[in-house]
Amino acid sequence: MDFYYMAESAPCRSILMTAKALNISLNKKILDLSKGEHLKPEFLKINPQHCIPTLVDGDFNLWESRAIIVYLVEKYGKKDDPLYPNCPKKRAVINQRLYFDLGTLYKSFAEYFYPKFFFKQPVEPEVYQKLETALEFLNVFLSESKYVAGDTMTLADLAILATVSTMEVGNVDVSKYEHINRWYNVMKETAPGADENHAGVLAYRTFIEKNSKK
Repeated sequence: MDFYYMAESAPCRSILMTAKALNISLNKKILDLSKGEHLKPEFLKINPQHCIPTLVDGDFNLWESRAIIVYLVEKYGKKDDPLYPNCPKKRAVINQRLYFDLGTLYKSFAEYFYPKFFFKQPVEPEVYQKLETALEFLNVFLSESKYVAGDTMTLADLAILATVSTMEVGNVDVSKYEHINRWYNVMKETAPGADENHAGVLAYRTFIEKNSKK
């Protein structure tokens, strides 16, 4: 499978961790957005939205990280894989957490961090408050179970680990949230591909520091 990605990207890293958990070998193809490689005609044929991550599995092309990780488990995972079990109720909770990550947690971080870094805009208090509110919700989820969608590690944990670890680059202190801090320390040590995720975070930090000097 061809995997178009950048290691610095949190959504891309959630797929790397999922592949590691499933023992899937990906043919990794770095796509440098800063050089416009995502706008080349050959890539537009694969993904007209020209975004990463993008997966090519034979004649099947797919993008949007949360859709990709679900696809990988459904096609290549074990029967009733604990990452995304068959139980409709368990899947519903996992899906809810994935949508929470997409529409609330990651979104609130992006709205806080990207304008600040890319456009040097001051952070409005209400924007940071939205991020804190999202983290408070996550803290509540984790007060009720060991992992974000129950008592076993699932796709929701891998996606949210990629998000939360990226927050470190934005100097967001998650240690003040008791249950997030407990979960985060566990995930950093036990998540499949945690080392590759960490390397991506460090690469992103280097990218930010280098470009912040301009």
